[in-house]
Amino acid sequence: MILAELQRDFSSWLLHASDETAGRIGVAGDPGLAVYQNNYRAQLVGCLEESFPQLRAWMGHDAFLYAAVTHIDRHPPHAWTLDAYADNFGRTLADLFPRNPDIHELAWIEWALTAAFVARDAEPVAAAELATLDWDATRLRFTPSLQTRRATSNAADIWRAMREGKERPEGEMLAEACGLIVWRRGFVSCLHAVDMLEHEALGQMQANGSFSALCEMLVERLGESEGIARAGSMLAGWIGSELITGVDNGPHQHALHN
Repeated sequence: MILAELQRDFSSWLLHASDETAGRIGVAGDPGLAVYQNNYRAQLVGCLEESFPQLRAWMGHDAFLYAAVTHIDRHPPHAWTLDAYADNFGRTLADLFPRNPDIHELAWIEWALTAAFVARDAEPVAAAELATLDWDATRLRFTPSLQTRRATSNAADIWRAMREGKERPEGEMLAEACGLIVWRRGFVSCLHAVDMLEHEALGQMQANGSFSALCEMLVERLGESEGIARAGSMLAGWIGSELITGVDNGPHQHALHN
């Protein structure tokens, strides 16, 4: 047996523990092989527990372990580092618990905060740098750490209470859906809830960066006076939160930041 075949069979054994594969690399039922598989699975369970401590506490040990083992059976490691193993755990949770948005959203919060912390660095744009821009031609660029999603449960409140060691609220559906945004500010990953209009606005800005198009959208939704005022309020909030890290101001002018 050549080395590549041995490695392939051993990997298959770790994932599926079939007697046929075991027979090719040793003896079926050999306890030595079981040790390797148990260590492999325990390490992946530990990786998921470390990535989602609040989710594990919220779900309870047995439910989380069931989800972790199911995920391991379905998804072998796909990157050179185990730090990336948890990035599609949310899909497994959605399959196993389709009627529990609090679980899905809490998992997203924990993973998004982790991903934001290791995202590429980018310096925020100061408000003074925007004073003389041609807003009809301006394209804003947002921090690479920014992530957003629609939320229908109080998962953000649950996460905050658990992080602060306070009594956690019962899981419940929100009266109205909201948006969750996660980004890194300096060396701190941040979580903030916004209304659905701002969530949609951020999605549009991440897609094309056009502040003029954003103003048009808000004027259409809210009317001219309120729409322009809301656009200005959003912009001020994004600058203050250090979400904007670059500005392209027309085809013949240099960009601010990278």
